[in-house]
Amino acid sequence: MTGRKIGIFGGSFDPIHLGHLLTADQFCSELSLDLVKLIPAKISPFKQGYTPTADKHRLEMLKLAIGAHPKLQVDEIELQRGGVSYTIDTVLDLQRNEPNATWYLLIGADSLKDFKKWKSPVELLKAVQLVVARRGGCPEPDWSELAGLAPPERLLDIEKLRLDIPVMEISSTAIRQKIEQNRSIRYLVPAPVEVYIQEHRLYQRSTDTSAARPT
Repeated sequence: MTGRKIGIFGGSFDPIHLGHLLTADQFCSELSLDLVKLIPAKISPFKQGYTPTADKHRLEMLKLAIGAHPKLQVDEIELQRGGVSYTIDTVLDLQRNEPNATWYLLIGADSLKDFKKWKSPVELLKAVQLVVARRGGCPEPDWSELAGLAPPERLLDIEKLRLDIPVMEISSTAIRQKIEQNRSIRYLVPAPVEVYIQEHRLYQRSTDTSAARPT
């Protein structure tokens, strides 16, 4: 029996924004996936000096953002596991839960340069179909960064699966900075997320940040 085609889209999502949603939707449609799991990291291996907003807030914003989208799903697997969120651990856990599925892992083209530093990159490329997202107008991804991690024919398959996404100059870092500076984030995040951020006073330069940040 053929299993489902499921995409994995991880990140801090602090906060999730329209660029994330556009990418997730295009990832799903271009590869004809049955489902895309948006997986917030507990602690990113490459951001260990950064303390993200409390898990409950990032989760709620994700749920508000995807709304009733039939093929996007929030998965708490990394938050529940705790510690540093290594992608290979997440993939193996997901495969155990749904062994017949084919798994597609989405990463940005800028992540290729660090891919060899990821935990168990060779095993990871065996476990998933890697999909590299390139923003329009950006240079061709440097596929040589994957050399030696998989057979040549496998690397060609990865190049063919490349996902070209529209240019959207939106980042979670810039959104947090705008909020700190009391500037508008309208049309950068979904309206329900904007309301949630305002209601919970997230990312503001306030001395009362206990509700927004973990202790």
